Amino acid sequence: MHTSFWQIVVLAIVQGIAEFLPISSSGHVVILATLLGVTAEQFDVVELNIFLHLGTFASIVAYYWREILRLLSEDRRVVALLVLGTIPAVAAALILKATDLDQILESPLVAAICLLATGGLLLWTSCQAGGDADYRKLPWLQALGIGIAQAIAILPGISRSGMTIAAGLKTELKPQQAATFSFLLALPAILGATTWEVLQRMRDAEVGPQLPLSQLLGGALIAAVVGYVSIALLVRVLEKKRLHYFAWWCFLVGGGMLIYLAVR
Repeated sequence: MHTSFWQIVVLAIVQGIAEFLPISSSGHVVILATLLGVTAEQFDVVELNIFLHLGTFASIVAYYWREILRLLSEDRRVVALLVLGTIPAVAAALILKATDLDQILESPLVAAICLLATGGLLLWTSCQAGGDADYRKLPWLQALGIGIAQAIAILPGISRSGMTIAAGLKTELKPQQAATFSFLLALPAILGATTWEVLQRMRDAEVGPQLPLSQLLGGALIAAVVGYVSIALLVRVLEKKRLHYFAWWCFLVGGGMLIYLAVR
């Protein structure tokens, strides 16, 4: 699939929105590929993924730079919590790869069903007020639980931010504290995915560059700006306890895809 500049713009906007809002970027990619009659792999231009991931990584750093600086100084315990919370996602990815079950990551049926599950989860959060706990004092076992929630979100249609924030609310974190821990936890996940894609690109280096550097940098910038706005929007929605509003979009897309698969 040839990727034009405007396709890069669209993919960068989708990445910036769906990576952080609780609607699942992977689920939308699988469904969009199905509707266009291509495979999800044809959207998987490795070097573009690298730059888009770097863009969303930059948006988290820009929004939470104060918290990240504290991680490097006074909040070093949180670094260990983030490492612990990342282990389940790494284990899940390795298991899927080793057992060839990673094919389910491209299934539109799985994506549709998981989007409905995400919608149900978001409705459930409307009943969870959260508590008054600080993520910096999060117990080890609860950090691991949030990490397991992130690992489940490897499935297309399961929102990473939705799962981890919901798990944080369940552990009595304040809504804004749950969002902060969720996005800090995304940093090693995004960095790990980007590193894997860089290694893939190095392995296929003989293919040569597929896209001009200017377009890749433009896509990264768009993803970063849109991602920053999406984080700010999600934090505001959480403060107003309206996270469940996103459930209706998940129901619409997931339900619509099930109908499409049934009648096509």
